[in-house]
Amino acid sequence: MNFNDFIKLSKAEYRNLINDEAPVVLIGAATCGNSAGARTIKKVMVEELEKNNCECKVIEVGCIGLCYAEPIITIIKKGNPAIFYRQITPEIATELVNSYILGSDPLLEYALGLVDINFFEEEEVRSDEDVDEVFNDVPHLFDLPVLKPQVRKILRNCGFIDPTSIRHYLARDGYNGFLKAISLDPDEIIRKIETAGLRGRGGAGFPTWLKWQLCRESDSETKYFICNADEGDPGAFMNRSLLESDPHSVLEGMLIAGYVIGAKEGYIYCRTEYPLALKRLKNALSQLEEHGLLGENILESGFDFDIKIKEGAGAFVCGEETALIASIEGERGMPRTRPPFPTTFGLWGKPTVINNVETMASVALIMQKGAEEFANKGIKNSRGTKTFSLSGQIKNTGLIEVPLGRTLREVIYDIGGGIKEDKRFKAVQIGGPSGGCIPEEFLDTSIDYDSLVGAGAIMGSGGLVVMDEDNCMVDVARYFLEFVQNESCGKCIPCRLGTKQILDILTDITQGRGKTGDEVLLHELAQGIKATSLCGLGQTAPNPVLTTLKFFEDEYKAHIEGKMCPARECKSLISYVVDPQLCTGCMLCQKSCPVGAVTGEKDEVHHIYQGKCIQCGTCFESCKKYKAVKCVSPQIS
Repeated sequence: MNFNDFIKLSKAEYRNLINDEAPVVLIGAATCGNSAGARTIKKVMVEELEKNNCECKVIEVGCIGLCYAEPIITIIKKGNPAIFYRQITPEIATELVNSYILGSDPLLEYALGLVDINFFEEEEVRSDEDVDEVFNDVPHLFDLPVLKPQVRKILRNCGFIDPTSIRHYLARDGYNGFLKAISLDPDEIIRKIETAGLRGRGGAGFPTWLKWQLCRESDSETKYFICNADEGDPGAFMNRSLLESDPHSVLEGMLIAGYVIGAKEGYIYCRTEYPLALKRLKNALSQLEEHGLLGENILESGFDFDIKIKEGAGAFVCGEETALIASIEGERGMPRTRPPFPTTFGLWGKPTVINNVETMASVALIMQKGAEEFANKGIKNSRGTKTFSLSGQIKNTGLIEVPLGRTLREVIYDIGGGIKEDKRFKAVQIGGPSGGCIPEEFLDTSIDYDSLVGAGAIMGSGGLVVMDEDNCMVDVARYFLEFVQNESCGKCIPCRLGTKQILDILTDITQGRGKTGDEVLLHELAQGIKATSLCGLGQTAPNPVLTTLKFFEDEYKAHIEGKMCPARECKSLISYVVDPQLCTGCMLCQKSCPVGAVTGEKDEVHHIYQGKCIQCGTCFESCKKYKAVKCVSPQIS
């Protein structure tokens, strides 16, 4: 069977799957779903179905992005719209099998929304005709506030196809982009990528077409392509989710890139901490080999290409391209001086292109759907859509995809649902340790490659960590400096010693040992490290410090001059005491204390024994009605 016939067969099989008389259950089984209990849900449902001799097919799919709603399942039953259920427990799973799959009651109280099964055929096709009246009050899934503002291109398959099946990917036009590419001249493909306006999604935003052209023009018979899947930013999980949910989209992009630059060998550099992503990548590569999409003379095109996986040890610095190259070569992951750049002197001294996971999925999309369609989304100089991970103090945690140019406010409030417990927004860390902390006054800033720089941040790979009124910005800066200091390779002195010096000062400030002039010293050190560090890790490491110094100067002053943490997070700077004038002896603080530090009888004034108190704040929270528990600054010697 030739490959085109295999594609037709895959589409027919998938169409039959979703239109079959037998029900189908899709279970979100990426890392987020599995950590929430998806595997237990699958086990319970399979056992219940087998007990009742039901032919229902249960299929593991990837992450749709609604991490806050996990575990998630979608039930497709002929004659009804597909129903998307959220926060499934083993009890609910059993009930759904017996009441809906085996019966007729869809238990819509557990439903989040309806999904038209036609989306498997064409994007954004809706058909609400002939839907039973029982479903009238259930919204369409993609009309929900969390999904309606999104434009899902890169994530179009995530949560709806089996990531372990090449047939499912082919049914959604997978590898159609590669088939088009090998019929074109490589220079024509470069022009298409240029027309699309694709810039690297790893953070730097370098034009993808230019990087490819520079490598293609390099005078060498041997060239390499590397896909960077090292993703080490705290709070970032875009690449991991894509590899777990739609690995073939990344591999298709790699095949196209290898063909364009003239490489015969490619590498995926993926950290060992991503076991499920690695497992699904290895499975996808074996499928490519089985169907003749790897090796010599692929599909009789004359193009030879192989892909290997290099498992990284989780060093953050290996996200920097020259350190990554060193790691693949078997050396310690440390950056090299540039120039020469990898496009002329890269892996084993040969011209090399390095792009990240999302960039590769974007390349596959551009070749499948067209450069103009890709460029129609986004804004000037920042074309297309971008995936972001939402974490921290935000209601709708998860993975999203929006056109570049949307504002932080739209992402945090319209899609993210706002701040947990409706607390006050304080800042958002964007771009990971290399980014900056953006305060409320910049919420209407456009998320693109240029606008964020003006606010002192970078877009980075797309991690968004949201902070509320209870977060201490000095401690946030300390946390990120501790991370980058630990991850510094130590090759250059500014990064090795400079970040350590900044971390020591921040630690002193959060522990009550801050001195007048520390803010000035922090600023001078930060600027020096930015100007003199060898690689991007050191050059961007001070960003969290510089932005918190700029936008939250009052918090630094409170810590240094007042020896007080306004957010009540730095334990060395807070004590909890009971105001005898306000205490009613209700005993709520005593009952809530986990270490028994609160003493006193009912209806009598209570006391907090400081020798036992761990500054957890539970007494403070429990006494909000009477406000008798006060947070005060302790005596710092």
